[in-house]
Amino acid sequence: MDVIRGHQRAPAWPGAAVAIGNFDGVHLGHRALAERARRLAEAHDAKSVVLTFDPHPSRLISPHTAPPMLSSLERRLELLAETGIDAVVVEPFTRELAACPAQRFIDDVVLFGLRARAIVVGYDFSYGQGRTGTVEALRIHGQRAGIEVDILPAVEVGEVASSTRIRHYLREGDLAGAERLLGRRWDVDGVVVHGAKRGRAIGIPTANITPSSDLPIAPGIYAVTLAVAGADRAFGPPRPAVASLGTNPTFVDGDRLVLEVHVLDFDGDLYDRRVRTTFVARLRAEQKFDSVEALVAQIHRDIDAARTHLK
Repeated sequence: MDVIRGHQRAPAWPGAAVAIGNFDGVHLGHRALAERARRLAEAHDAKSVVLTFDPHPSRLISPHTAPPMLSSLERRLELLAETGIDAVVVEPFTRELAACPAQRFIDDVVLFGLRARAIVVGYDFSYGQGRTGTVEALRIHGQRAGIEVDILPAVEVGEVASSTRIRHYLREGDLAGAERLLGRRWDVDGVVVHGAKRGRAIGIPTANITPSSDLPIAPGIYAVTLAVAGADRAFGPPRPAVASLGTNPTFVDGDRLVLEVHVLDFDGDLYDRRVRTTFVARLRAEQKFDSVEALVAQIHRDIDAARTHLK
């Protein structure tokens, strides 16, 4: 899959079927868009292309109310590659683009820049200055330009698959709900850094992870797996683990969230390694203990519970 930074750098391909959206999390609805773009590309003898934006428009337009992202751009691209799409165009979302009238955005970016022969968007898609462009306006625009426009209905798995609903489930610690709409378990990449080394002092070493994206998930103790990337950046096999996402209230009086992972039956050095933490089940909420001994006893119970979930 080719990754193109901005429509101005798109190659002079003879034509494209373009799926447009933010694709945060690349959930089942997003995958349906990519699959439809592939089918349209075959019908039009064109390239299948996803047009997405970075940063997310809400980060620029209303940063104080912007929702946390479900995935980093790098992870988004990796997940889109799995759909079999030919290319992803990552359009820088700037104030100039935000102010672009809806019709001009379609003409300049999609039709001229990407040479679209077909466009596919979701039922709730909006675009252009003030998000004034609607799916009906896009359909009419396409008819006038002789371009096929396909509006996909909502993908439902008991409910509509949407990034908003997935964030809701993650905030509630409901991993099964999030997984149902994502079509996969939620994960977060990061780098292992040096921490306070409290885990090693109590005989339960942990990898302190600086995440590469947001953590839109409830604090707590989780059964997870941890995969480590090699020199080629490919991740190795996932290892069973237990994670703590929280503020370490037994030791620290603060509110900074820290992600720590204890890999089961592992003795090795993970410092500076890129890792992927995949969340499998929420074991309990974070809590403050009266003593280190009580904390250690609970951690051992958490490890036993994680083993059960990860069998």
